[in-house]
Amino acid sequence: MRALRVLQPDELPLEYAALRRQRQEMQPLLQDRVPANAGPDGRKPSWLKARAPGTGAYTNLKRLMRAKTLHTVCEEAHCPNIGECWGQGTATFMILGEICTRSCAYCAVTTGLPEGVDAEEPLRVAEAVQAMGLKHVVITSVNRDDLDDGGAAVFAETIRRTRELVPDCSIEVLTPDFKGDLSAVETVMDARPEIFSHNLETVPRLYRFVRPGGRYDRALEVLEHAHRYDGGVLTKSGVICGMGESWDELIESMRDLAEVGIEILTLGQYLRPSARHLPIDRYYTPDEFAALKRIGEREIGFKHVEAGPLVRSSYHAREQVESIGGGSFSERAAQLAGRT
Repeated sequence: MRALRVLQPDELPLEYAALRRQRQEMQPLLQDRVPANAGPDGRKPSWLKARAPGTGAYTNLKRLMRAKTLHTVCEEAHCPNIGECWGQGTATFMILGEICTRSCAYCAVTTGLPEGVDAEEPLRVAEAVQAMGLKHVVITSVNRDDLDDGGAAVFAETIRRTRELVPDCSIEVLTPDFKGDLSAVETVMDARPEIFSHNLETVPRLYRFVRPGGRYDRALEVLEHAHRYDGGVLTKSGVICGMGESWDELIESMRDLAEVGIEILTLGQYLRPSARHLPIDRYYTPDEFAALKRIGEREIGFKHVEAGPLVRSSYHAREQVESIGGGSFSERAAQLAGRT
C-alpha cells in the first residue's frame, strides 16, 4: 500500500469554517418537535422495535473486534439492528479509524481531525473476516478529508487482503464521496469488490444542512462514475427517511439514483442518535415503506429495494441480492452484473 500524505490542520481552514457556518445555519432545523406518526407522548411508534444485543455470537464478535483493535459502524452509528446482525455473526467493518472529518446532522460518529493511517488494519480486517467464516462482508469508513486520496488506497488494500485470506467471501464497500475525486473511486473499483455503494442519504433541499461537507450532485457523480467504470460491479445507495423531506422529493431522489445506474436501494427510518442531532420530522409507517419498495421496483426499475423502518445500508446485505432470483450471493452478483 502506497504511503498516504495526511493534510495538516492549516490546509483545511476553509473546509472547517464552512462546516461551522453550516451548523449555525442549521440551528432552526434542530428545534425539537413531535414527529408525525409518533406514539403516545411523542415516543417511538410500536413498529420500531429491535432485538436487544446479548447472544453468545454477539459477545464473541465483540470480543474479536476488540482483540483485533477494529471498529464497526454497527457500534459507532448506534445501529438498531446490532443485536440481530451480530447474533448471526455478521458485521460492517469501519476502517480508517473512528474519527470523521465531517459533521453530518444525523450521524453519531465522532467528528474531529483524525490521526494517521494504520497500515496493518487491512490485514486485521481480513483476519477477522476469516475467523468469523463470513460469506459476505461490508467494509465502510469515516470521511477522511485529511488524506490526499480520502482513504481509497486503504479500501483497495482491505479488499485485496480479504481476497487473499477468504477468496470465497463476497465484498461490499460503502465509501465516502472522496470529495469528488473520481481517481479515488477508480482505485477502489480496480480492486473489484462485488458491490460498490455510496449513500445519497437525503434530498437536495436538505443537503447543505443535513450533510455539510457533502454535495448532492457530487454523490450522484461518484455513483455514476463507478457504474460506468466497471459494469461488472453492482452499484448500490441508500436514503434515510424522516429528516424533513416530502414524499415527492423522496421519489424524485429515487429516480435520480436510478438514472445514474443504481441497482440496489435501501430506505430506512431516521432515528435521532441524541438531543444534539437533527430531530425526527416524521416516522414512516410500514405501509409507506412497502409503497416505496413497490414504486422503486415496479415503477422506477431498481433490481431490488430494501425498505423498512429498521433498514440500514448493510442490513441483510447478502440476502438483498440472493432474494432477486435465488442462488448464492456470488452467483446472483455475477448474473446481475452480466458476468455469466
